Amino acid sequence: MTDDNRHQALEFEDEKRAGLSGWVAFAFVLALGAWMGSGYYMPTEEKAVEQTQERRLATVATRDSRAEIVTQFFVAEGQALPDRETIIRAETSGEIAEVNLRKGASVVDGDLIASIDVADRTAQLEQAQAELDRTTRELTNARELLERGVATQDRVTAAESAQAAAQAGLASVEQGLDDTVIRAPFDGVLDDIMVDAGEFVQAGGEVARIIDTDPLTIEVQVPQQAVRGIRAGQMASVAFITGEERQGEVTYVSGSADAETRTFQAEIVVDNPDGDIPAGVSAQIRVPVAETEAHFISPAVLSLGTDGTLGVKTVDAEATVVFTPVDIVRAQTDGIWVSGLAPEARIITIGQGFVSAGERVDPRDEAEASEEEQREAEAVASELPDLPTGEATR
Repeated sequence: MTDDNRHQALEFEDEKRAGLSGWVAFAFVLALGAWMGSGYYMPTEEKAVEQTQERRLATVATRDSRAEIVTQFFVAEGQALPDRETIIRAETSGEIAEVNLRKGASVVDGDLIASIDVADRTAQLEQAQAELDRTTRELTNARELLERGVATQDRVTAAESAQAAAQAGLASVEQGLDDTVIRAPFDGVLDDIMVDAGEFVQAGGEVARIIDTDPLTIEVQVPQQAVRGIRAGQMASVAFITGEERQGEVTYVSGSADAETRTFQAEIVVDNPDGDIPAGVSAQIRVPVAETEAHFISPAVLSLGTDGTLGVKTVDAEATVVFTPVDIVRAQTDGIWVSGLAPEARIITIGQGFVSAGERVDPRDEAEASEEEQREAEAVASELPDLPTGEATR
């Protein structure tokens, strides 16, 4: 054996196969690592959908709105009170001889309501008149005797005193006769009659109640934060629960708050010449207190911010959603007036509940958008992630 043969390396077929297996194992490990890392470098189907949704802007319907000058009103509920109300009382005792009017009758100042029997007072009147005649004759005789020098001045003075007492007695009886006639003290409505013919009434006893409903006084309570806008002389619209509407005037505003309610009393006077509006009914008053710029919107457009603030979502020039807090200025049956927005605003009217402030959107004018486009906008919005808690449409 030569030296070359001795130094030649030994080769085995199994060693070649073993090397091939190592390469296969290495390739398998590499493929496994690539597959496990694919989640970081290659988007999954779910992430691909999310990225597609992000690229697809939400479609919303918008309406251009311009602010208008709107009058702000102070609105309050109150009660219609009569201008005057009084209880008519008997000024003398006696039996009711006659009741001349019925409950609910309209009366004018001086109308006869009832009368008290005067039979005993007629006799008293005759007696008082006779006493006055007697004292008058005695005074005349005393003066004649004084002139003749037969009587003294003291006798004349005593006669004069007696005559004065008789005159006072007669006047008292005559006044008693006048007191038997019960009359209306002012124009109004006879709201109640408390006596009937034949009843005995004591002096000071209640006979009737009369109220004056022209004008009516509406009494309301004004909160502390609104009292600065209410003052005497302002005109007010008054709507009664009976359906009538009248114009009135604020005639009184209390200078101090009620200790318990911390509200201020105010009165509005309304003419009621025909007495069509009864006293005691409920009424709503509206007093104009200020003017402000406001937008007219549907209540459905209102949204709540993440902190619970009431606001409206609009779209700016870059098609980005902007949430603006607003205040309700006035409410009507067909919508509301709100302040706080810019003089000109592009208000989101459909889809505002599915977009957030700062998000870019695809705005479409609601007047030009077809029903199909509006349905598509709502469908697209429904696919987007939910808003944070608190930012939902109201």
